[in-house]
Formats: sequence, structure tokens, C-alpha cells
Amino acid sequence: MTLPTMTPDQIKVLRKCAEQHKFDHGSALILSGPAYRTGAARLAAMAALRVGAGVVTLGAPQEALPECAAQLTGIMLREVSEALDLSLILAEDARINALCLGPGFGVEPAQSAILRAVLAAKRATVLDADALTLMAQDRDLFPQLHETCVLTPHAGEFKRLFPGLGEDGTPFTLEEKKDATQRAADLSGAVVLYKGMQTTIATPGCPDVAVMDSRSVPAAAYLATAGAGDVLSGLITGVLARGGTPAQSAEIGALLHVMAARNIGPGLIAEDLPQQIPNIYRELGV
Repeated sequence: MTLPTMTPDQIKVLRKCAEQHKFDHGSALILSGPAYRTGAARLAAMAALRVGAGVVTLGAPQEALPECAAQLTGIMLREVSEALDLSLILAEDARINALCLGPGFGVEPAQSAILRAVLAAKRATVLDADALTLMAQDRDLFPQLHETCVLTPHAGEFKRLFPGLGEDGTPFTLEEKKDATQRAADLSGAVVLYKGMQTTIATPGCPDVAVMDSRSVPAAAYLATAGAGDVLSGLITGVLARGGTPAQSAEIGALLHVMAARNIGPGLIAEDLPQQIPNIYRELGV
């Protein structure tokens, strides 16, 4: 089994032309949790910037902004302490075309209100980590999901999010995982990327489930480290901002994620992954 190669259409999404400016490549907004829990969102934001989003903004509660400012340079900062802050930002800037919510975000009622505001905006959105926990806790959020959402659960999150569809004691075969992912996509109305060494990606109403089989890449095992999933979320968000479809963005993000791990190998930490994107782009001829 070999890792799939990127198609010409996927490479085209990632390529930049001389006559374009930054907003031709989208504006991504990554939402962070409170102070001392901003690392995951910062990783996602850096990944979105590295993958080529024209502008990346990190939205964080007021008390977390100094922490973020001390760590980030090329990423803009906005205060998002409550749902109203987010609604005002989105109302004043229609150029924001991709959002990411979940990494290090928190699961308190205020965060649930922000998630509702994100879904109400109907813009391309990646939901990961704490956002998936909020979805599992409040089933009334499910009807707000839409076709430009991408859900990125690992096995535990998948089981909580889709009761009765997840693994129950015995690990899935690939065909079982593909079937569960497709059923989850149809149920939610969103693209579902079910993480793992055999990552499966399904689109509502589409029978073809993409498989990113990384078992032939030994270094992919080193993705089992804190923050790697946050980087994946940022990669997908950045490609969404650049105009990729939800399914296309999920597939490109998953492929870049594994290619970055392949280049790094043993000793990989999450911060290393975005730094590999320029090398991968040169390899692909982007």
C-alpha cells in the first residue's frame, strides 16, 4: 500500500499566480480558548498560514490576547470573548471565508454560544476537538451543520458524536470504517474525516469514500503526539480559505499532514509540521 499522490486539480488549488493578491487566497479565522490554552489554536493558525491562506486571524478572549501576541507575528489577532464579538467580526468582514473551531477551545456554555454563532454564519468551517465534544453534548446543534462543514473526529470523538456508528470493542475493518464514515456524513450533512492510520473522508450523498492509508509511511506513527491533529485542522481550514471544496480540502490536508510527517520522522513534534509545507510544495511543483 502506497500513499496516494496529489492530483493535478489538488495542486492547482495550492498554486499561487503573480497577478493575485492575498485576498485572492482567502481569509481564515481560527478561534482560540482562554489564556494558557491557546497553543492548539496557534498551531492551527500557523498551519493555515503555511498552507497558503492569504490572511489568517486568531480570535481569542481578551485575557488570552497578550499570550498570543507574544507567540505570533504574521497572524492577526482579534478579541472573541463571546458570541457577539464573533458575530460583529463576521458582519463587518465578508472576506472571512473559512473558520476553525475546537482546538483548545473549551466546552463551557460561552463556547457553545460561539459555536452556534459560527454555524449560523454558514461559512466554510472545520470543527475539531472541543467543538465536537460540544456537538456531542448538545444534539440540538446538529441541525445547524451544513454542507461546507468538515468534522474531524478521532475514534473516541466519532463514537460520542455518532452513537451506534463507532467502534465498539473490536476495531473496524477498512470497509466497516468507510461505511461508518459515509453514514456519519449522511446523518450530519457535513464532510466527515475520520482520523487514523487509515483516514476515511466521506461527503453527504456521495458513495465514494476517500481513504488516506498511511501504513506504508512508517514516520506517520510519529503523528501520535500532542497538537498534530490541531495542525491538520489548520491545514484543512487554510485550503478551504483558498477555495477548495470541503471534501477536497480534507483530502489535501490529510495528504500534506502525512507527507510532512514522512519528511520529519522520529522526534516529530507538532510545531515541526507546518515548517515542512514549503519543502512539500517544492517537491510537488506547486
